[in-house]
Amino acid sequence: MIKKHELVTLMRGYHSIGLKRQTLLFGVLFVLILTSCASNKEETSNKQPNILFVISDDQSFYHTSFEGSKFVNTPAFDRVAKEGVYFTNAMAGSPGCAPSRSSIITGRHHWQNESSGQHAAPWLKKHVPFVDLLEANGYKTGRTGKGVSPFRYARDEKDSLWRATDAAGIEYSKIRYEEGPEDIRTGDKISNLNYFENFKFFLENERKDKPFFFWFGATEPHRAYEKDSWKRTDKKLSDVEVPAFFPDNDIVRGDMLDYAVEIEWYDRHLDSMINYLEEIGELENTIIIVTADNGMPFPRAKANSYDYGIHVPFAVRYPKAFPGGRKVDDPIGFIDLAPTILDLTQTKQDGMLPITGKSIRALLESEKQGTIEPSKKYAFSGRERHSSSRHLNWGYPQRSIRSEDYLLVWNMKPDRWPAGAPQRINPENEDELLPMYGIDEDGISHSEWAFTDVDESPTKSFIIENYKDPSIKPFFDAAFAKNSEVQLFDIKNDPYCLNNVVNDADYASVKEELQAALLEELRSSKDPRVVGPDKEVFDSYIRYSPMRGFPEPIPGSQLK
Repeated sequence: MIKKHELVTLMRGYHSIGLKRQTLLFGVLFVLILTSCASNKEETSNKQPNILFVISDDQSFYHTSFEGSKFVNTPAFDRVAKEGVYFTNAMAGSPGCAPSRSSIITGRHHWQNESSGQHAAPWLKKHVPFVDLLEANGYKTGRTGKGVSPFRYARDEKDSLWRATDAAGIEYSKIRYEEGPEDIRTGDKISNLNYFENFKFFLENERKDKPFFFWFGATEPHRAYEKDSWKRTDKKLSDVEVPAFFPDNDIVRGDMLDYAVEIEWYDRHLDSMINYLEEIGELENTIIIVTADNGMPFPRAKANSYDYGIHVPFAVRYPKAFPGGRKVDDPIGFIDLAPTILDLTQTKQDGMLPITGKSIRALLESEKQGTIEPSKKYAFSGRERHSSSRHLNWGYPQRSIRSEDYLLVWNMKPDRWPAGAPQRINPENEDELLPMYGIDEDGISHSEWAFTDVDESPTKSFIIENYKDPSIKPFFDAAFAKNSEVQLFDIKNDPYCLNNVVNDADYASVKEELQAALLEELRSSKDPRVVGPDKEVFDSYIRYSPMRGFPEPIPGSQLK
């Protein structure tokens, strides 16, 4: 291949020779230039792709402007979706962050990963993340913000079986916003991490000449929020689309606008990252993957296997190889991400425990849209423990299966409270119970006193405080009452999962098909809840986050 400086030398001698020789030399130069361009193109096409993996914290699928939300503006996500491939049925590995991130990084269902698939438990060394393999394959890896957490990593040499560092890679999070005139954060509860500047530092100082994998883990829109932060924007209460499982009032609408403010903050940083990659000439050789770990932090969403708990935004941009402007309806799950990334980077799976998911490269490289591979019919999700919310730190085991049109949820312990117990032991007096539903004598809800699998929020407090109101009681029951063992929802006609049709004769064949497919997946993946030997093992893992005390439940007890 002709070098740039060699071409300059030849051109400098061009005017010092005769016309015939000029013509001959011009022809030679033209051929050399074409050869050089072809060689450069071949060199670029053979270059390993970079990967920017972006994951927000607690965002349901509908809450992007690309999907059609009127009160959330996400131009960066929209660009990735418009210029790339948008998946309409992407399901998180769990409606809770730690197990869901575990599925991403290992390519395995969280129930396959022992304590490394459970909230606030130890991450064992043997659960090797795909990031380690990329590093060994010549990639420079790094992250900023929230990684694969909350897990407990090794504290010292005594934790010899635990992984020493976060499974998402080495952290680059030193650059932060400081309070003052230059602090542009849009809410006082927003993280002070400057995600973009940390990404830029990584590329300029750490990446060198290697391809990179970078994990941008936004801590937004995880709670807490600055209440009424939306009032400093041009947002309006009238723009909010309130899900049918919430009462429609200004309290809920304002809460959702504060949620939107945080989504837009992380999207702003993504926009800066995309623009910077374009500026330095790396955008077209970077696969950008954008998603969220689970659904919105509101009642009946996060920590629940309904659609607003597990259905997340998901888009991939890489025009060099993935025809853009497409919407794909095939259901995909988080266990498919690790094998896909390893496939795209030509990295072998050696060193990881057996991967359960399958690469979706064919879907990405296809020119089709809609349903591309009819055989890829289902995505799976599940949960165990979320927060400390029940007697003896018990979880709420669920397994779910999602097709394009239907969602089936198996509540394995229907006698337990799905949102956490309704009454807590007083931490200051273990012989005393705090008031039922966490409502004090003045009628005020205390989120830490009851239903603690649901994050504290104005929406949660309003529903609980007004549960006796006949117009609010259905929302209270939908969010906090016990569930039947099996629930089936017709997503196309019931996107909010409010009408359980499991006993409807018209859906009998759907129920039979989904139950059989779910059971087959759980057996083949050796889910302890199904195949044993210890079906209660998930409740035995030590929790390294704050613990709460709850009374032993009364068999058959229901909300009154």
